[in-house]
Amino acid sequence: MALSYVLPSYLFLNSIPTLRLLRPIIKYPSAKTNKFLASSFLNTLEINKTAPSTSRINIQHPVPTSAYVHLPFCKKRCFYCDFPIVALGSGEPPPNPQGSQHDPRMENYTNLICKEIAAIGSAASDSMAPLETVFFGGGTPSLIPASLLAHIIECLRKQFGIITNSEISIEMDPGTFNAQTLRQFMDLGINRVSLGVQAFQESLLRSCGRSHGLKEVYEAIEIVKSSGIQNWSLDLISSLPHQTLEDWEQSLQQAIDAGPAHMSIYDLQVEKGTKFGLLYKPGQSPLPSEDDSAKFYRLASRSLQEAGYGHYEISNYAKEGFQCRHNLVYWKNLPYYGFGLGATSYVGGLRLSRPRKMKDYALFVDKGYVGRGNESEVFDSKDLAMDTIMLSLRLAQGLDIRTFGKVFGLPLCLSLCRVLKPFVASGHLIVLNDDRQSLCAEVFDLFCNDLRQEEIIPSKFVQQNLENKYAEVLDRDGLDVLYGVEERSVSDVRNQIAYIRLSDPEGFLLSNELISTAFAALMLRSNFENHGMKIIAHVNINMWITNRGQLTAAI
Repeated sequence: MALSYVLPSYLFLNSIPTLRLLRPIIKYPSAKTNKFLASSFLNTLEINKTAPSTSRINIQHPVPTSAYVHLPFCKKRCFYCDFPIVALGSGEPPPNPQGSQHDPRMENYTNLICKEIAAIGSAASDSMAPLETVFFGGGTPSLIPASLLAHIIECLRKQFGIITNSEISIEMDPGTFNAQTLRQFMDLGINRVSLGVQAFQESLLRSCGRSHGLKEVYEAIEIVKSSGIQNWSLDLISSLPHQTLEDWEQSLQQAIDAGPAHMSIYDLQVEKGTKFGLLYKPGQSPLPSEDDSAKFYRLASRSLQEAGYGHYEISNYAKEGFQCRHNLVYWKNLPYYGFGLGATSYVGGLRLSRPRKMKDYALFVDKGYVGRGNESEVFDSKDLAMDTIMLSLRLAQGLDIRTFGKVFGLPLCLSLCRVLKPFVASGHLIVLNDDRQSLCAEVFDLFCNDLRQEEIIPSKFVQQNLENKYAEVLDRDGLDVLYGVEERSVSDVRNQIAYIRLSDPEGFLLSNELISTAFAALMLRSNFENHGMKIIAHVNINMWITNRGQLTAAI
């Protein structure tokens, strides 16, 4: 589905395997503004071109334990969709020249997927770990016959292995499966379903070109609930043409009544090249205004949390224990394999997008290009810092400010904190301690003052690459003081600050503006250019996973 994201249009945000995972709410400032700010920031940080080693962080990348598989087949293209799909139409499939009962388009594509899996698995055979999450997205994956899906799963299992308690998700649309189909999928190991309902009004389903009606919605919900599968999600879209606040309230209530364990709430983004892109302009009738879109978001946040769903990510809500493990791989910037038309992988520090057209993708696979980066890829610090800020602030967990400072240095950490102070004062950002208790804005002010008074460098292991001006403080244990290990001359106030997160819902609504403002200010920070970037830090990511329990900065 073509949906908007509140974070800046930067680098890989549009290339993560399934865009519907990326797209939250509200569309200001404009994408043009975001691209300008991000571009300006990047240009400012093009430093030390004659000595690139001093502006990079050498990272040992963990082995991927997640895989996204794109199954592009749909009955028809929805009016908002800009995904790479194959519209099958409503007629009979063409005859299969191999004599198989399967649609030859699906069978040929399945063979391409398995060929790609085998190529990547073979190349990575010396550094693999079994898969912990697999996500089948599309398209409409529920259209594929169970026997073809079994072939793909078996290829994944053969090449990588799949752990016993893995999360294996599949997107399914109403009207494309029955109870027998779902049971067959479950027998293959599918244990999580994402149901693309989108609306509970017949007129809205028709107006956005969905191939199903309300009758099929209720039937699909009943099939899923009767199957015994507990971990299932329901998708809704807000800001559809002619959608009213009353429509949205009704959809939310009916979704809650259906009782899914997880819900994804997306705001429509009108994309160029789609039917909606030809018919409508954002913010103009019959599309809701941006004020109305904000009301939709507030209503969803309040209604779902009151119903027991935790708002763990800008667009995603879950009951206790049912957060999407695969989604979290993206938000924590962990590596993952990507297979299929238009899919993106993140392996060895490289993000690789596959071709969006079938003929090009077939050529891509036939050439045997596996797209793996080196296990120790060299990263630009600026890219890592920007990725970290954007992805961390999507999550309710927020940005681990201590780890951020330890990895990227005090100058950048100070610049970030100073520009965020007004948002903390306004309540759009919340400061938290280790116990997830909120701290007042005055504590954050003291924290920023302490940072200004102390010129603490990242840590001892980069001593030989630091500016001479920092030599006198090398006898300290870097930013260990931020962890409360040693107080030294730093006040107790600093030790209280652990995370900063966007408030819900107002901070999430303002996240585009907030993060763009942060980027604009960071590009003026000369210390980030002259000192914070002039280091080589050999960072073992697995150490951060072990010590901090999550990846928020050291990636």
